[in-house]
Amino acid sequence: MVNAVSELAALMHAADRAAIDTPVAAQGAIDALPWLDASLRADRDAGRFAAWGRSTAVDENTGTGVITPALFAELHRRAGLSATWPTGNAGLLHCYGYLLSREPTPYGLKSDRWLTPALALACGLAADAFLPWLPGPTLLARATAAAAALSAGPHSPTVVVAGRESRVSLSAPEGPAALAYAVAPSPGLPPLPVTLFPVTDAAAILTEFPSLPRLRWNAV
Repeated sequence: MVNAVSELAALMHAADRAAIDTPVAAQGAIDALPWLDASLRADRDAGRFAAWGRSTAVDENTGTGVITPALFAELHRRAGLSATWPTGNAGLLHCYGYLLSREPTPYGLKSDRWLTPALALACGLAADAFLPWLPGPTLLARATAAAAALSAGPHSPTVVVAGRESRVSLSAPEGPAALAYAVAPSPGLPPLPVTLFPVTDAAAILTEFPSLPRLRWNAV
């Protein structure tokens, strides 16, 4: 049986190590979490990263990197992906990179979406549905399924930004909700998921999103 307390403590220790911007620290942080290395290999072998769009590792609110360049490089290496800091694979960064992020943002730590129950419950799932160390499907696989379910729902307005389709999907029309955001990689292609997180005021987002067409939530 998985001990959530010990797993969380191990993750926090690894995140502290990952905050040191050296290749050795980045490698050590991932190696300290066997489920993380196994997830990266499983997602790489299954080709799951290709289903996601692009994101910057520099937070749009703070202007700072949510992870170090060394961790960015090591994650992409293990995922079998080519990337140049700070632009990389959104699924890799927003799932596994955010787990190892200790950078504060106006909305809390990036890892909170996976480690606390708000997002899972808003998606209609069990409170622990996104805990990354659970056996079975990887966190990326679970996040991909959740984003797809949200995008198929009725609260999914679309706008066009520089010829690229951009879509926000919410689990409810008002109040607390889960949000999935997707952007087409280039004009004429369908949107690919970029991020997934809980919000407190779905109505405000549904009103504001079509009125100000722009890339959001660290999409590039």
